[in-house]
Amino acid sequence: RGGDGRPVRGTHRLMTSRAEVLDALSGVRDPELDEPITELAFVSELEIEGDGVFVRLRLPTYFCAPNFAYLMVADAREAVLSVPGVRRAWVVLDDHYASDEINGGVNEEKGFDGAFPDETESPDLEELRTIFRRKSFVARQEKLCRALLAQGRSPEQLAETRLREVPPSETFEKYLERRGELGLNISPEASLLVDPDGKRVPGDAIVQHLRFARTVGVSIEGNAELCRGLLATRYGRGEKEGVKL
Repeated sequence: RGGDGRPVRGTHRLMTSRAEVLDALSGVRDPELDEPITELAFVSELEIEGDGVFVRLRLPTYFCAPNFAYLMVADAREAVLSVPGVRRAWVVLDDHYASDEINGGVNEEKGFDGAFPDETESPDLEELRTIFRRKSFVARQEKLCRALLAQGRSPEQLAETRLREVPPSETFEKYLERRGELGLNISPEASLLVDPDGKRVPGDAIVQHLRFARTVGVSIEGNAELCRGLLATRYGRGEKEGVKL
């Protein structure tokens, strides 16, 4: 392995495809923006040699919160290691003020508290992860309900709707995924409208609930667009799409 952790080319037969690794990385989301790091063009380089994979990440700004950045780097390494045939993974974050600490903490498996002593009481940042999962759940729920309202359902009908009664769609699948991440009931008979704790939202609170959820969604969407613009400005329009298959 080279000094930066990049797999050194040798005689190993290439066992893993770029498509497999990128597919795994597509499951890693920016915790604040709720979008895959692949779609956000945060993956700038990918090399595979034998059973080793090297991934380079970049972010829109030099000063993105280190806890957010750490989560993405750690999740990216875990995703790469989940690919069949991959035994070694090195994920490097470039151009961040805490790159050294983050890269060392993740690739040397020190944990966030090892990389940033005394900065958190939760070494695995699970509390932060849960906060953003709850926001994502709320935003995805509102987006789904907005689509159902546009199809003619009333707020009162939504209050009585079961998951089995929702037509299949990508929006519905993403909502179920976020719901499952919180450990909430995703069985067909479960109520569509529940809060992040799994409690059913009563009919007389539906409108207020969805109004608040919309503000969460707008905030996430606005931040995502801002970050896309910052990334394109920082790295140039020609590079804004990241790595290719």
